[in-house]
Amino acid sequence: MPLSPTQLERHARHIVLPEIGGVGVAKLAAAHVVLVGMGGIGCPALQYLAAAGIGLLTLIDGDAVDLSNLQRQTLFTPADVGQSKAEVAAAWVRRFDSELQVTGLAQRLTPDNAATLLAGADVVLDGTDNFATRLLVSDTLTALHIPLVSAAIGRFQGQIGTFRGWLPDAPCYRCFVGDAFDAEDCDTCAEQGVLGAMVGLVGSLAAMEVVRAITGFGDDPRGKLHLIDGLSPLWRTLRIAKDPECKACGGAGSAA
Repeated sequence: MPLSPTQLERHARHIVLPEIGGVGVAKLAAAHVVLVGMGGIGCPALQYLAAAGIGLLTLIDGDAVDLSNLQRQTLFTPADVGQSKAEVAAAWVRRFDSELQVTGLAQRLTPDNAATLLAGADVVLDGTDNFATRLLVSDTLTALHIPLVSAAIGRFQGQIGTFRGWLPDAPCYRCFVGDAFDAEDCDTCAEQGVLGAMVGLVGSLAAMEVVRAITGFGDDPRGKLHLIDGLSPLWRTLRIAKDPECKACGGAGSAA
């Protein structure tokens, strides 16, 4: 689909990048990205994904805006307290770029609805803060053959990875964390605390990985997990091996 004059002007700085160009911008405009969690990671990620011209966005979050969110969740204002995060974020997208299609779903992802809500996405960005949901997202996307960009934050640390666990040589998120975290009893930002600016950094990098997954610029990220330490500061990259015993992807043998 050819780009409109508005798109050509709006995305000119991407078009002049040889690694993205007009073809990449057209891919972004045709893409469907689902964001699970519209908290600290989801807010900056959504802003940059909308700015990149992602044509169809689905935002999933069952929580309402709380005053304590405003320290890091920069889409929201005091006037939004008590309102659905997903719906407020969707309204922001409509104001930002009326050509984008966006749906805000004020509900939690569950084993009963995950496959339905995530099916059809080109990429899913998970920015939730509990392992049970993160593993549910990963397992569902592995079964659906949909790339997952997973981003997490705690205190001064962040991590980002892109997972395609259905491929025979690529791990899934469960290969990384194992089976011990399916229960919803892990620590959250409310107990541990979190530096607001670190959340913005991780969310922006997660948005970049979504754009990479759609346009294909740079190196293949499969099997890599980026760890960021804001105290040092320090960035390092780990290699994650595929677990042949992983109950989600261990038997994967096709490169669909």
